[in-house]
Amino acid sequence: MGDAAETLFERIIAGEIPADVVYQDETTFAFRDINPQARVHVLVVPRKKYRNVGELAEADPQLLSDVLLTARKVAELEGISGNGYRVVFNTGSDAGQTVFHVHAHVLGGEQLGMFGRPQGGVH
Repeated sequence: MGDAAETLFERIIAGEIPADVVYQDETTFAFRDINPQARVHVLVVPRKKYRNVGELAEADPQLLSDVLLTARKVAELEGISGNGYRVVFNTGSDAGQTVFHVHAHVLGGEQLGMFGRPQGGVH
């Protein structure tokens, strides 16, 4: 794992920073986003640190599968699997990634808008 300091997510997983935990197992950890973008907004983080989803997919496809299975489990636990939910991986700062420990956003519980460029067009 050794690159630089511990990430915020590593500190949350270690219990150093409190979080509203939704689900956890041997390989993944899921907790509510502190700035939710939908009625349900849960982050799913692999316990082992990879910088982004591409790095994770290349290095450990099974762990990527575990993250996605946990996302499905979170949707079931939150009661949103029937009506639908979105799973988003942001990669890099232009996409909005602010913590460089790969994580999936599970969003739902309401009708979600389109995504991409913010309203108002090109900046």
